[in-house]
Amino acid sequence: MSALAERIAAEIADRGPITVARFMEMALTEPDLGYYMTRDPFGTEGDFTTAPEISQMFGEMIGLWAVVTWEAMGSPAPFVLAELGPGRGTLMADALRAARLRPQFIAAARIALVESSPALRARQKTTLAGHAPDWFDRFEDLPGGPMILLANEFFDALPVRQFVRRGAAWHERLVDAAEGHFRFVTGAPVARDDLPTVADEDAIAELNEAGTVLAHAIGRRLAVQGGAAVAIDYGHAMSAAGETLQAVRAHDYADPLTDPGSADITAHVDFAALARAAQAAGAQTFGPVPQGWFLAALGILRRAERLAEGKDDKSRAVIETALKRLIAPSEMGNLFKVLAIAAPGMTAPAGFEAPAP
Repeated sequence: MSALAERIAAEIADRGPITVARFMEMALTEPDLGYYMTRDPFGTEGDFTTAPEISQMFGEMIGLWAVVTWEAMGSPAPFVLAELGPGRGTLMADALRAARLRPQFIAAARIALVESSPALRARQKTTLAGHAPDWFDRFEDLPGGPMILLANEFFDALPVRQFVRRGAAWHERLVDAAEGHFRFVTGAPVARDDLPTVADEDAIAELNEAGTVLAHAIGRRLAVQGGAAVAIDYGHAMSAAGETLQAVRAHDYADPLTDPGSADITAHVDFAALARAAQAAGAQTFGPVPQGWFLAALGILRRAERLAEGKDDKSRAVIETALKRLIAPSEMGNLFKVLAIAAPGMTAPAGFEAPAP
């Protein structure tokens, strides 16, 4: 067993089987050993590729969205331009480049990155050289004031609890250790009012409590201090039972319980649950809308045309392939969705002015 697997097994031996959320938390963020704490997992040489790494167009559209949103807020100066889980810093770098069309925006922005990984902080520092960002361990640590918050593929990596239906009751799904391996086991019945009242035998339900707590905190912050947030991730628009826990290693699916710390572990985002949490804190929400529709509404088709102008056939093909991957329904266009959280009284942010077709 790896050092991280031994640490997880030791906790199970001491306390008994642990929740799926605890296993996921340790596998991803355990100090010095967790997946995100020890590597740069992005790109073709890593385990997965996110939208900002596919094309500069993605970050540029988000940058334009931020500028328009800032103007709708009354162009406050200064304001906090924050990102949760900034990866390599690519999205923020592309967004800031596009935002240079409004120098006042750049001058007013205090760039704040919420990142716990030392490895990724180092990469972000290189990518964003010249922008002087500040780093914070938690959303709650961000400086006060009006804020525009970006979160791309952040909520999917937050730990989820799983529950399995047995007869007329839900039981928590737990992780146990036996003979050097981890396995799922079924815990005692639980009584919760946030699980489906009707479900098939052996159905799995997932709750991202860390995500809803964070969405509530974001909603409260925006309701009191002003601003808007955009969350982009893969998931479902309506709450429903279903197992979505998955692991990815070297761009291929892997067993989430095998060799923890060596693969990314995620679950689909329940956007309806995030919206309810933000609304309960006093904010308003818009969407979710499909990523493809959102990016098209922001002008990504025209941006692709401009990038392709004067290019050779090979370069145009690269741009067209990236565009298709970002917006096509068969690629990221429908599975990935976009949710906006905003202060009360703000008009619908760009990309949310009308319902998606």
